[in-house]
Amino acid sequence: MQLIEFLAPHFHFVSDPTAWVALLTLVVLEIVLGIDNLIFISILTNKLPEAQRARARRLGISAALVMRLILLATISIIVQLTTPVFTAFGHGFSWRDLILIAGGLFLVWKATKEIHHTVDPQDHQDTMVGTLQMSLAGAIFQILLLDLVFSIDSIITAVGMTDEIAIMYIAVIVAVSVMMLAATPLANFIARNPSIVMLALGFLLMIGMTLIADGMGYHVPKGYIYAAMGFSALVEGLNMLARNRKKQRSGGGH
Repeated sequence: MQLIEFLAPHFHFVSDPTAWVALLTLVVLEIVLGIDNLIFISILTNKLPEAQRARARRLGISAALVMRLILLATISIIVQLTTPVFTAFGHGFSWRDLILIAGGLFLVWKATKEIHHTVDPQDHQDTMVGTLQMSLAGAIFQILLLDLVFSIDSIITAVGMTDEIAIMYIAVIVAVSVMMLAATPLANFIARNPSIVMLALGFLLMIGMTLIADGMGYHVPKGYIYAAMGFSALVEGLNMLARNRKKQRSGGGH
C-alpha cells in the first residue's frame, strides 16, 4: 500500500487522454532517434569475434538504458546544459552544444576510418587486426561514448514534449527495449550485405555532420535526415533486388 501511495502522484496522468497521446508520440520519437545509435552499435559490434557480438549488443544497449534512466533522475541538471557558457562566432555555446559537437566529430572520424578500411583493407593490413578483432571492452566503451551523446539529446527532446517524468521513463524503457529486439536482426542484415555497410557508414557521416551543425547553432530538422536515409535505403533495396534476380537468372541458365 505504501508503494502504491508513493507511486500514485507520479502516475496521475493515466486518466488524461492528452498524456497518452504525448506518451505515444514520445515513444515513437525515441525509437526514431534510437535508429542512429542502433546503426552505430550494429557496425561496431560486427567488428568483434562472432561469439562476442550478441553479448556486446546486449551490454551496450543495457548500458544505454541505465545511462538514460540515471540522466532522467538528474533531469534538472540536464536541462541546465542548454544554458550558454561562452560565446564564439556570434553563437552562445552550451554544454549540450559542446557534447553534440564532440559526438559529431567522433562519428565523422569513426565513419571515415571505417569507410577507408572497407574500401582499401590492404592499405591497413598491419592495423586491421586491431580493428577487426576489437576487444569487447573497447566496443562497449565506444558504444557508451555515443550513448551519452544520443541520450542527452534524446532527454532534452523529451523535456520539450512533456513535463511528466513518468512518461519520459516509460518512453525511454519502451524505446530501448525495441532497440534490444532490433539490434541483432539489423546487425546480421548489415553483416550479410557488404553494400549496406557502406550505406550505413554514409548515414553515420551524415548524422555526425548533423550533430556538429546542431552544436554550432544550425538546426537541421530530423525529417530531412530520415527522408534522405529512407530514400537511400529504398534505392539500395532496389539494387539488392536486381542483384538477386540476376543471380537467379544466372543460376537458372546453368
